[in-house]
Amino acid sequence: MNSPILQLLVLAGIAIFLILRLKSVLGTRDGFEGQPRTKPSTDRAPRREFEVIEGGPDHDIIDHVPEDSDAAAALAEMKRIEPDFSVSEFLQGARQAYEMILMAFEKGKLDEVMPFMDRDVYEAFAQVVDEREKNGLTIEAEFIGVRDLALADARFDPETRRSEIDVRAVAELVSVVYDSDGEIVEGEPGKSKRQKDVWTYERIMGSDDPNWRLVATGE
Repeated sequence: MNSPILQLLVLAGIAIFLILRLKSVLGTRDGFEGQPRTKPSTDRAPRREFEVIEGGPDHDIIDHVPEDSDAAAALAEMKRIEPDFSVSEFLQGARQAYEMILMAFEKGKLDEVMPFMDRDVYEAFAQVVDEREKNGLTIEAEFIGVRDLALADARFDPETRRSEIDVRAVAELVSVVYDSDGEIVEGEPGKSKRQKDVWTYERIMGSDDPNWRLVATGE
C-alpha cells in the first residue's frame, strides 16, 4: 500500500473519531428546538414593600364598619366627593370635640363650643345650663379621659350631600354638683363616673365649611 493511500485512511479514521466524540458531548438536534436557556440573573430588582391594589378594599372604612354594610357605602360616597376625607382622622377630631363640648356643658361655658353644635342642640344644652344657674347649682368637673370611641353608623344623602356619622363614646370624668349653700347634691369629689353617649355629627360634603357639627345626642 503506497504512502498517499495510507495517509488518507489515517486521516479518515481521525475524522470519524472526532465526529463521534463531538456527538457524545453535544448531543444531536432533531426538528424544532426552543430558544437556548440562559442562566437566571442573580441581580433581582428590589421588591416593593407595599403595593396598592387598584379597586381593593379601603381599610380606612372597613377598619371601622363592616365592608358590605350601608354605613360603608355611605362613607365611600363621602370619600368619592371629598377624596381627602379620612374616617380615622374624623374619629380623632370627634374624640377631641366630645371632650371639649362635654366639659363646656359641665362648666356652663357653651359659647366656646357654639360653632361645633347645631342650633337645636346648643339651645337644648343651654336650657339645662340656665336651669342649673336658676336653682343655684354649680358643678366642678374634671375630665379623666375617653375609654372607648367608635363609629356606630353613617348615612349619606346623595341629593343634598348631607352626611351624618354616629359616634359612640365612653368617657370617665369626675363631676360634683353643689347647691347654693355649697352642699353636695350629686357626685363625690375624687370619684369618677362613666359617661356613655352616642352623638351624631353632620356636614355637607364638598362645602367650604370644614366643620362637622353635633346635631343629636343620645345613649
